[in-house]
Amino acid sequence: MDESELRVQLEQFHPVSYGWALSCCAHNPMEAEDILQTAYLKVLDGRARFDGRAAFKTWLFAVIRHTAADERRRRWLHWLRLDGYRQERDDEVQPAARGDALEQTERGQLFREKLAKLPRRQQEVLHLVFYQDLTIEAAAGVMGISVGSARTHYERGKQRLGEWLQQSEDFNESRR
Repeated sequence: MDESELRVQLEQFHPVSYGWALSCCAHNPMEAEDILQTAYLKVLDGRARFDGRAAFKTWLFAVIRHTAADERRRRWLHWLRLDGYRQERDDEVQPAARGDALEQTERGQLFREKLAKLPRRQQEVLHLVFYQDLTIEAAAGVMGISVGSARTHYERGKQRLGEWLQQSEDFNESRR
């Protein structure tokens, strides 16, 4: 795929790529933008090459996920070297997330809080399937895990999230 084709594909998938980068960066918009820019640079300068074995979107999401993981690892090592064992806190106020009307409501906030309490792999697979419209198989490819493992994380995450939401009066219609 030549550079002009890559640019067209990147532009086409930019909105969903930003959503995925936001998910990979614990919903920190500034960090997500940096990760996305770095991932795009990797793609355009040839450090990440699309070989056609997966869908472009699946491949791009994997590049974004690996870029975010590299950045987390780099920050972690930097933190260990410079700050010793002090607890680092992120006190930034998060601006409202880009998204549909549900995310602007209290129910949307409650849902995001419950989703954030799930283990990282369960969060990732649920985000990829529900927000990015990927299949579980494609999500497994993005995450770099087996399809069976992705299915397990998906089912456990859905089950746990469903239990929490049923217990919540905001989501349980029978309690209203």
